[in-house]
Amino acid sequence: MKTRKILFLFLILTMVLLVACSENSSSNNEGKAKDTTEKEDTENFNKTGMPIVDEPITLKFMAGKSPSNTNNYNDVLIWKEYNKLTNIEIDWELVPTEGLTEKRNLALAGGNLPDVFYTAHVSNSDLLKYGEQGSFVALNDLIEEYMPNLTKLLEEDPKLRAGMTFPDGNIYSLPTIHDAEYLEVRLGMMFWIRQDWLDKLGMKLPETTDEFYDYLKAVKETDLFGDGSGNEIPYGAFNIGGLKDVLKGSFGIGNKGHANQYVDLDPETDEPRFFPISEGYKEMLEYMHKLYSEGLIQENIFTIDTNQSFADGADGLYGSTVIASPNGIYGEEGKNFVGMNALEGPHGDRQVTRIGSTLNSIGGFVVTSSNEHIPETLRWMDYFYSDEGARLYFMGVEGETYEVDDDGEINYTDEFYNNPDGLTFDQTVGKYFTWLGGGYPGIIKREFFKGNSADPASVEAADRVRPYVEDIWPHFLLTAEENKKMSSLAADIEKYTDEMFNKFVAGDESLSNWDKYVESIEKMGIDEYMQIYNDAYERFLEEGN
Repeated sequence: MKTRKILFLFLILTMVLLVACSENSSSNNEGKAKDTTEKEDTENFNKTGMPIVDEPITLKFMAGKSPSNTNNYNDVLIWKEYNKLTNIEIDWELVPTEGLTEKRNLALAGGNLPDVFYTAHVSNSDLLKYGEQGSFVALNDLIEEYMPNLTKLLEEDPKLRAGMTFPDGNIYSLPTIHDAEYLEVRLGMMFWIRQDWLDKLGMKLPETTDEFYDYLKAVKETDLFGDGSGNEIPYGAFNIGGLKDVLKGSFGIGNKGHANQYVDLDPETDEPRFFPISEGYKEMLEYMHKLYSEGLIQENIFTIDTNQSFADGADGLYGSTVIASPNGIYGEEGKNFVGMNALEGPHGDRQVTRIGSTLNSIGGFVVTSSNEHIPETLRWMDYFYSDEGARLYFMGVEGETYEVDDDGEINYTDEFYNNPDGLTFDQTVGKYFTWLGGGYPGIIKREFFKGNSADPASVEAADRVRPYVEDIWPHFLLTAEENKKMSSLAADIEKYTDEMFNKFVAGDESLSNWDKYVESIEKMGIDEYMQIYNDAYERFLEEGN
């Protein structure tokens, strides 16, 4: 019996040793395979210069596609050129914008991930959620190691890094950056007025809210068309929000830009505030209600169809508006418009508030855990944070899509403006580029971007208001718990604020009920809403210093 026990124990010990040896051997083999792979990757990968890899590799991108872009990116000039330059082929899975969120969520849920989500408009909350789960790669140290162009931009402006860094300390995506000096694109929509109507009325460009009122009143009361029709619309647009956005700075609110629609920095406390319950906001409502009640704002502005508004502008009915480019949208009639000044308000406030941060967005380039070529991928993207890369992405190839004039300025060839096949500008752009529809990561500079914002009238308009541009916030990043709470709070508070704005301006709600309006917002949990904002703001300050 004793001998049997000893034999049994011996057999058990032998099996354990064999399993251990087998596991050790397997582990060593995996380590060797990993070492070999890393060695092979290092040998194929060039940390500087072009090509990025000596032997071609393929990366799989899931990309959002706007209707203006072609259905095959591998046929597009810039990607063919960049493939040759880098030796990296892209397997493009193009997803129409309207189905993008569903397609991305299915990929994330099923684990069948591309190497990169590109121009996929990944939300901040999803970046954090899937970043913390490990589906998205944390890029903090990798940026510094493999992305010298982006690293330089982050060092020059620490607030860029602050706006990209989540509360857990990680960066899960690469940004779209607007050059600080490129005001036209940061402004987006601008404030415009009819110069020919000013001339007819013998008036100068308005400098104050009172002078702007006087102009609108004069348009209303003067038969500028000379036909007695009364069709002149002093202020018209496709919604009322644009006018609100450009007037905020005249009433001392919205002082941190367009990314934060309801919160700015209280000049008295130097802390974030919910400005739609401030006295400045109330004064702006009183001013706008005055304009609307006197027929100086288009009567159906709260419900007008966008195309109808564009048609009204093209018919020459508008005396002033807020829009991206009158020339581009209203055609010949658009040439009558010039950019407005930032208007000085009743208390001397004068600031451009409808303006975006230099950190335009952060959801355009996300590297997933399925990516086996991360250094190569990051070097591929880093090129587009350089002048050379921006020129290729937006302008293409010299002699084929752009030319350089005697002053060194680059412009598209005549094909884009006078297409022999009758194609519009956007249709011609779609043949060679994929930037239509936005969402693209990289840096955007005036000298390399020739969209509507490059219109000389837009350049002039931006330069006019440049002295009134101040420090601007990006979107603040929240924790998962903060996102959950904010989503619930904002659904009620912001919806109610927007509804009451329309009612106050239209006169459907009297401003004598202001205190009741403020009390309602307080009951909805504005203190908790602002506590979340304050915490996010403190993290932003800490990271940006």
